[in-house]
Amino acid sequence: MGAGLFWGVFILLLGIALIIKVIFNIDFPVIKILFGLFLIFLGLKLLFGRSFLPHGHIGPEETIFNERVYAHPENGKEYSVLFAKGVYDFTNVDLSEGDFNVKINTVFGGSVIKINREMPVRIEANAVFAGAELPDGNTAVFGAAQYVTDSWSRDTASLNVKADVIFGGLQVIRK
Repeated sequence: MGAGLFWGVFILLLGIALIIKVIFNIDFPVIKILFGLFLIFLGLKLLFGRSFLPHGHIGPEETIFNERVYAHPENGKEYSVLFAKGVYDFTNVDLSEGDFNVKINTVFGGSVIKINREMPVRIEANAVFAGAELPDGNTAVFGAAQYVTDSWSRDTASLNVKADVIFGGLQVIRK
């Protein structure tokens, strides 16, 4: 069972259990049961290691149960962090060829984004039960926050980051 399949089944069971609880007024410990299933999955992952997940599903853009530093993230990529920490260094991004767009997903983990103070940057952070800290002091815990540098404009090439954080943390650091 892969991580995607596990989370899909987990959310599906949570939804069905909540519907049964509301419609039929049956009182059972939904969260405790799902948390127990989660712990079983985590235990199996720790026992069997990387081979427990199907081969070919963990790529260079995914960080799972690990810590990874991306010194040179690639344009147009989508990066994912799951139960892990990802550090993304955008301080040396080349904007001579146009906009640099990237998406970062963080679930039950932490992400750090490093940006250049002089570079035109626009960051959209969406958080659900999470924390997203942006350099201007703006934060998101449940909802959206946006950060735009003074040098950013629609007419110039810029670094555009879309970050989604669920039960995790995101920190943007200017260098």
